[in-house]
Amino acid sequence: MSRQDGDVIVVGAGLIGLSIAFELAERGAAVRVYDRGEPARAASWAGAGMLAPYTERITDAALLELCVTSLREYPAFVERIHEASGVDVRLRVDGVFYAAFENGGLRALKQHAEQLVARGVDCEMLDRASALAAEPWLGADLIGGLLKRGEGYVDNRRLGRALVAACEARGVRVEQSVTIEVECDSRRVLGVRTDQGFNAARAVVNACGAWAADLRGVPSSCVPPVAPVKGQMIALSVPSGFVRHATWVPGAYLVPRNDGRLLIGATVESTGFDERVTAQGIHELLHAALAAAPSLAGFTMTESWAGLRPGTPDGLPCLGPTPIEGLVLATGHFRNGILLAPVTASLIADAIEFNEAAALEPFLLARFGLRRGEGDAEDRAVERMTRV
Repeated sequence: MSRQDGDVIVVGAGLIGLSIAFELAERGAAVRVYDRGEPARAASWAGAGMLAPYTERITDAALLELCVTSLREYPAFVERIHEASGVDVRLRVDGVFYAAFENGGLRALKQHAEQLVARGVDCEMLDRASALAAEPWLGADLIGGLLKRGEGYVDNRRLGRALVAACEARGVRVEQSVTIEVECDSRRVLGVRTDQGFNAARAVVNACGAWAADLRGVPSSCVPPVAPVKGQMIALSVPSGFVRHATWVPGAYLVPRNDGRLLIGATVESTGFDERVTAQGIHELLHAALAAAPSLAGFTMTESWAGLRPGTPDGLPCLGPTPIEGLVLATGHFRNGILLAPVTASLIADAIEFNEAAALEPFLLARFGLRRGEGDAEDRAVERMTRV
C-alpha cells in the first residue's frame, strides 16, 4: 500500500481503531487517528482483557470463528506491537478456569467439555481435589471445574499504551480531544473536518465504539445500529500469584494482574451513556466473588470503574464497507473488542487495501436492511434494547 494512495483516517482511538491504524501503517499507508477524548480509554481501558471465545459461550458460528481466528493471531500481533513500542502487554494464554459449585453446573460443564473436545479444543475436567490444587483460593463449596487451555487474557491498559506508541513509531498521527465530523458527497467519503481544519482521505474508518452511531456527518444509510451497554468492574489488592488463572464463577469473572490487582467483572446494563459506578453494581460483583471465594473478604478494594461496550441488536459487530464508498465500519464488538482487535485490524486493512470484504460478509451493515433515511429509526430501536 503506497502512501501516495492518500491518507486513511481512523475515527476512534480505542484498541480497535489503534489496531487498524497500526496494521495499515505497517502496510505502508499514511494514517491519522482522531479521538474526541484520550486514546485507549473508554471500553478499551475499562475491560479485563479476557481472550476466551469458548468461555464466553458464543453461539453464533461466524462470530465464534472470527474470535477463534483472532485468538490464534494474538501472539504474533502482540509481538509486532512489542517490536514497535518496546512495551510488554503481558499476554497469557495458559488457560481459563470455569468453577462449578453445584451438580447442575458441573453437569453443564461436562457437556460443554464434550462439545469442545469434539471441536478439537484442548480442555480438561477437574474434580474437586484437582480444582482446589489449581486454584486453592476458591471456597469449600467448590465441587469441580473445567480448564480450557489456550485461552487467557492480556493487560488491556498496557496494550492501549503500547498501541499508541507503536502507531507513533510507524508514523501514525494520533490526535486527541478534537471535535470530529465526516464529510461525504452523494457517492463517496471526502475526509474529516476537525477544529484544526479539513483533512482529505480516500478512506475513513468509524471505530467509535459505543459512540459510533453519533459520529457527525455520517449519512443515515451508513449509521450502525450501535448502543452503549455498561459494564462495571472492581479491583482487589491480593498477593501476587494468589489467583493463578483467569477464573469464571457464577455471576462474575476474576482476572489477576502482575501488580497484585485482581479484577472482578462485569455487569451488563442497558442504561444509555451513564458511566457511573453504582452501589448495586459493586454489590452484584462482590456478592458473586465472595460466594465463590470467601477468602477474598479480607482484601482491600482498590478501584472501581465502568465502561461502555458497543452493542448491536444481533450481538455481532458491524465491520466493513457501507453504501458510501470509502466509509468503513469497525464497531459493535460488544464483549469481544479486545479479543477481536487483531483480526478486525487485518480484515479492515484488507478491505481498504484490496477492496476485499468477503470474510466480512456476516458482519456487514447491509444485514440490517437499512435504507436511506432509516438509520435514526434503527438507532432508536437499539436504544430500547433490554439487557444483552
